[in-house]
Amino acid sequence: MILEEKKYLAVAATIFLVIALLHLLRLMLGWYVEIGGWSVPFWLSWTALIISGYLAYKGFKFSKK
Repeated sequence: MILEEKKYLAVAATIFLVIALLHLLRLMLGWYVEIGGWSVPFWLSWTALIISGYLAYKGFKFSKK
């Protein structure tokens, strides 16, 4: 894998990690999110936490190869 691909994967993984951490903070601190009058349910943050955490893990794993 070329260096640029490794850098791209590391940056993308870092972004997904930040997203996962923000969802985790929302769940731990009980932050309420409302978008256009629609209250975002907490199960959606659980789902986003799992997906973004997995993508961050895979991105870091692939960037090490």
